[in-house]
Amino acid sequence: QVRLVESGGGLVQPGGSLRLSCAASRSIFVFNGVGWYRQPPGKERELVAAITRGGRTNYTDSVKGRFTISRDMTKDTVYLQMNSLKPEDTAVYYCYADSPRYWGQGTLVTVSE
Repeated sequence: QVRLVESGGGLVQPGGSLRLSCAASRSIFVFNGVGWYRQPPGKERELVAAITRGGRTNYTDSVKGRFTISRDMTKDTVYLQMNSLKPEDTAVYYCYADSPRYWGQGTLVTVSE
């Protein structure tokens, strides 16, 4: 079994930045891909960003140019740098790893005055 532990969520003002971290209990290189989903209040979970084993990245349109996904193989950790945050970015952010699919427990990001 693989554990994914997220951290870095919190309350931030619009225009601010946060960096989320996802620490895996085993090497992330074995996974086909890792990334982040989010679930805003009252809405469905959506893919935010992903990175393949080969390093190719993918972002949902609403975060392109503001969010950056990265990884540190030496620490088995995936990051999501979030800049220029907007109230609509408020959500629980979940880390995942494939395959098979593993999920973290989620970390809450709130963007508000």
